[in-house]
Amino acid sequence: MTKDTLPMSRVEFIALCAMMFATIAFSIDAMLPALPEIAAELSPGSHNTETLIVMSFVLGMGIGTFFTGPLSDRFGRKPVLISGAAIYTLCAFIGYKSQTLEWLLAARLFQGMGAAGPRIVTLAIVRDLFSGRDMARIMSFVMLVFILVPAAAPLLGQMIIDFSSWRGIFVAFMLFALASVLWLGIRLPEPLPVENRRPFSLSKLMAGLREMWGIPSVRTSILVQSLVMGSLFALIGSVQLVYDQTYNRAEEFPYWFAGIALASGSASILNAKLVMKLGMRFLVTTAVASKAICAVAMLICLAIPDLQTQFYAFALWQLTVFFSIGLTIGNLNALAMEPLGHMAGTAASVMGALATIFGVILAAPIGMAFDGTPLPLVLSIGVLAVVGFFLMLQMRRIEARETADA
Repeated sequence: MTKDTLPMSRVEFIALCAMMFATIAFSIDAMLPALPEIAAELSPGSHNTETLIVMSFVLGMGIGTFFTGPLSDRFGRKPVLISGAAIYTLCAFIGYKSQTLEWLLAARLFQGMGAAGPRIVTLAIVRDLFSGRDMARIMSFVMLVFILVPAAAPLLGQMIIDFSSWRGIFVAFMLFALASVLWLGIRLPEPLPVENRRPFSLSKLMAGLREMWGIPSVRTSILVQSLVMGSLFALIGSVQLVYDQTYNRAEEFPYWFAGIALASGSASILNAKLVMKLGMRFLVTTAVASKAICAVAMLICLAIPDLQTQFYAFALWQLTVFFSIGLTIGNLNALAMEPLGHMAGTAASVMGALATIFGVILAAPIGMAFDGTPLPLVLSIGVLAVVGFFLMLQMRRIEARETADA
């Protein structure tokens, strides 16, 4: 199957990919309003337990990401997506039944592994059918939904909590996974022909890792993705605490989060319009530089003694961090995948796994450092943005050198 023989409109294809991709955002953001209630019920008196509930899912997603792509290269895209959805649904049921924090964290860890299927295999499907800036444009629209889902997810999570309890959110996870996998199974033919499939072996996975890491532009893209993901995970893991403990606005949190997510979704629309003219690297470089500048501005605002004024500054800064996602992740994926079409599944797995696991390693200590103020969060994200900016400058030099050699 090619993009010309795709038996659905491009709009439906984007919507399907976006729904599969949105499994991640929904699984994380719908939980945010429930974190205080879960911590109070399962781990009363523990410090920053909320961060662990978020990070366990993300860590599982990173671990699962190593294998889903190579398995999809071997068995096809759809079987791996369906298997991942089955694992995700089973672990959501275990989370629903959990009576201890340890069981809940274990369920979230393995649920994250199941979510790696929709995340990585969807990216491989897009690469199967599109390439280059065309792929970046498709990913921009997919990322738009990835950004918009958090707008509805906390509100939906709060509604479920009000109607039942935090356990009802896990029922919503099961229904979401079943709906998306049914849509996939009915409407999308297998995009990877049997003759293009690659045998799976650990040695081949390691060979793919060495091949990818040996390409300077791919290596730099993975590192920048790690920094961007670390910033995102750190913010998501701590933002509810900031609203609650710093600014005493826990009840308003889902509404602020929704408004900010909706506004930041425009970044993907902007990226889709600009990427064909300005290129992926330029947009990523501009985005991380702007994020560093905004972090410095927020650090200055933290000196304002009036908490209401400080809160509005924090909300605006939160918007800039989310906005930068729409200008970075899709472009970085496209940059890294461009020379790797012959191993799209493996490349998507290794790249996603490394970026996610490195991102968690960066984000976990940031979340645990929460001291009742946004200072550790803002300072850390600013530092990550500065490092990302210099890595993107290095990528420009790499591209210039490769062009000269050619």
